[in-house]
Amino acid sequence: MESGLVASHRLRVPPPSASAGHHHLIRHRHAHAPVAAAPLRLSLPRHLPRSTPLRLAALRAARAVKETTGIVGLEVVPNAREVLVGLYERTLKEIKAVPEDEGYRKAVESFTGHRLQICQEEEDWKRIEDRIGCGQVEELIEEAEDELKLIAKMIEWDPWGVPDDYECEVIEDDTPIPKHVPQHRPVALPEEFFKALDAVKSDPALQGDAPPQVKA
Repeated sequence: MESGLVASHRLRVPPPSASAGHHHLIRHRHAHAPVAAAPLRLSLPRHLPRSTPLRLAALRAARAVKETTGIVGLEVVPNAREVLVGLYERTLKEIKAVPEDEGYRKAVESFTGHRLQICQEEEDWKRIEDRIGCGQVEELIEEAEDELKLIAKMIEWDPWGVPDDYECEVIEDDTPIPKHVPQHRPVALPEEFFKALDAVKSDPALQGDAPPQVKA
């Protein structure tokens, strides 16, 4: 009798000589035996090269997923890298409508090309944020979209077509700001801004320009 019960745990068929009652007891014991679910784990052999498709796929699957930006109203963009690449490529294409010798075009091409290169080199959104150093990828997307809008406006306004004798009026308002009104202090400018500024300053086309005249 004991050998028959042990056989049921080993999932063996009872011998033909077993009685009907004995066979029923074995089936009943087997039907109520608990089944433990084995955890699903992804294990890669150590001998696989680091560049195999299987290992790369596993690394992508294990990559951290951003759940929130921590900024109210700014939703997470799961494919932020692809969106940024598309926006930067479009920016470099549309900025060509601006005269080639204009400082604005040089600055936009400089920092946009730099960011596009980072997005092409990195696949992880965290690495992109760390290397660019100008906020989260979702913020970079909004900034790139705003830059495209500004390019369209700059082309419409044509500020580089201002005559040399143009005079502009500067209005200053020294009215004190009430204490209950929040004052937004600007954050420190990124290093790439100063690099772009130096590139503009070193532009030979701008060296001989006279300073704008201010109307008193």
